[in-house]
Amino acid sequence: EESLQMWDLNKRLEAYLARVKFLEEENEVLRVEIQSSKSSLAGDSWRVKYEEELRALRDALDHAFREKCMAELARDNLYEEVQQVKSRCQKEQAAREEAKKQLSLGKRELEEERRAQIWLKERAVQLEKEVEALLEVHEEEKAGLDQEIASFSHSLESFRCAPVAFQPVEVEDYSKRLSEIWKGAVETYKTEVSQLEGSLCQAKENLWKAVEDNQQSQLQLQHLEKDLAGLKARKEMLEESLAQQWQEQRGEAEKFQALAMEALEQEQQSLRVQIARVLEDRQQLMHLKMSLSLEVATYRTLLEAESTRLQMPAG
Repeated sequence: EESLQMWDLNKRLEAYLARVKFLEEENEVLRVEIQSSKSSLAGDSWRVKYEEELRALRDALDHAFREKCMAELARDNLYEEVQQVKSRCQKEQAAREEAKKQLSLGKRELEEERRAQIWLKERAVQLEKEVEALLEVHEEEKAGLDQEIASFSHSLESFRCAPVAFQPVEVEDYSKRLSEIWKGAVETYKTEVSQLEGSLCQAKENLWKAVEDNQQSQLQLQHLEKDLAGLKARKEMLEESLAQQWQEQRGEAEKFQALAMEALEQEQQSLRVQIARVLEDRQQLMHLKMSLSLEVATYRTLLEAESTRLQMPAG
C-alpha cells in the first residue's frame, strides 16, 4: 500500500510539476506578450493612429489659423479701406466747408454788386435829373438869348442909320462862349454817361459772374453731397461685411474648437477604456500568478512533508 501510495504520489507530483512547468511557461509567454504588447506593432499602430489623428488635428488647426490670419488680413485691409474712406469723407467735408465758404463769399460779393448796382442806378437817375435840370437851364438861357437877339435885332432895325463903325462883336463872342459851354457840358455829360454805362456793364458782368460762380458752387456742393452719401453707404456696407465675416470667423473657430475638444475627449475616453482593459488583464494575470504560486507552495510543502515522513522511518 505504501508503494502504491508512493507511486500515486509520484504520479500526482509529476502531473503537478508538469502543470507548474506548463503554467510557468504560459506565465512567461504571457509576460513576453505583455512586454511585447507594450512595444509591439499593435501599440505602434495605436500610437501611429493617435499621431496621425493628432497630426490631422494639428493640420486642421493650422488651416484654421491660416484662415484666421487671412480673415484678420482681410479685416485689416477693410479697416484701412474704411480709414481711407473716412479720410476721403473728411476731405470731402473740408471741400464742402470750403465750397460753403466760397458760396458765402460769393453771396457777399453778389450783395455788394447788387448794392453797387442799386447805387449806380440811383446815381444814373440823379445824373439824368441833373442833365434834365441842365437842359432846362440851357433852354431857359437859350430862350433868353433868343429874346435878347430878337430885341437887339429890333433895336438894329430901329437904328438903321447907325454908323458903319458899329459891329456886333460882343454878341458873337457871347454866342461862341455859350456854344462852347454847351458843347463842354454835353461832352461832360456824355463822358459821365459813358462811364456810368461802363461801370453798369462791369457791375452786370460781375453780377453774372457771381451768379455763375454761385451756380457752380451749388452744383459742386450737390456733387460732393452725392459722393458723401455714396461713401457713407459704402462705409456702412463694408462695416456690415466686416461684422458678418468676423461673426462667421468666430462661429467657425468656436465650431472647430468644439469639434477638436470633442475629438480629444473621445480619444481620451477610448484611451482610458484601453488602459482600464490592460490594467484589468494585468490584474487578472497577477491574480492567476498569485494563485499558481500559492498552489506551487502548497504542493512543495506537501512534498516536503511527504519526504520528511518517508525519510523518518528510514532513519
